[in-house]
Amino acid sequence: MTTMILWVIAYLIFAPLVGGILAGLDRIVSARMQGRVGPPILQPFYDVLKLMEKEALTVNKVQDFYVMCFLIFIIITGGFFFAGGDLLLVIFSLTLASVFLIVAAFSSNSPYAQIGAERELLQIMAYEPMVLMTAVGFYMFTGSFRVSDILTFGQMPLLYLIGIFFGYLFILTIKFRKSPFDLSMSHHAHQELVKGLTTEFSGKTLAMIEVAHWYENIFLLGFVFLFFVNGTPLGIALGVVVCLVAYFLEVLIDNSYARMKWQFTLKSSWVIAITAGFINLVVLRFMF
Repeated sequence: MTTMILWVIAYLIFAPLVGGILAGLDRIVSARMQGRVGPPILQPFYDVLKLMEKEALTVNKVQDFYVMCFLIFIIITGGFFFAGGDLLLVIFSLTLASVFLIVAAFSSNSPYAQIGAERELLQIMAYEPMVLMTAVGFYMFTGSFRVSDILTFGQMPLLYLIGIFFGYLFILTIKFRKSPFDLSMSHHAHQELVKGLTTEFSGKTLAMIEVAHWYENIFLLGFVFLFFVNGTPLGIALGVVVCLVAYFLEVLIDNSYARMKWQFTLKSSWVIAITAGFINLVVLRFMF
């Protein structure tokens, strides 16, 4: 119990720090790929602090409430994960957090924000099947949905869940809001919907969304880590390295492809879920 509490406290303190640094590295790497120098690595923190100092301008008060709920449930989701909780509970909590953000965008009555919210719903439909298959794959391999049981199982899940691993990496592009799947909102200036989902958010409200994404990115990488744990220090080290490689692979993809239409996002995600995820589950069914 004490270890679980320490892990949750560590997540609450260090996740936004690591997430913000990764966002800073993202900007630098993206700039170098485009022949630019890029901002300092701490620029995401400067941006959030600047947003916190701005005057509060919101369309309505309920919008701020929904965004606050989004941040709280993102933190709760990560807390469940790092406390060794149930993967299904983690996924359902993450979906609920996304729903709060979508409702916040709809409540603004802005056409840009509403289109972004509709695209966010489409993205949930696209990635949710693969995320659920990831949880089911871990259950079929270890006999448990609990993160703590997966960490102590003693065998590396990747060897048996290779299809699910690549399927999860595919939908991670959607969750990280990277091209070609940054449909609802983007941190790039090329977003044709102004800022999509976050068009009507500013100041502290927008700062909360940025911090929430830092928290979210860390526990999403935690899923990648689970594929490599085998109860040894080597598995832990390998998992951390692969998490970093996976993140910067997403940055490379982000800078290499133009945005696709929502139809392609939906179809490709489901095709990957069926071919990589479902087939992997069928193979597991005959192995265990």
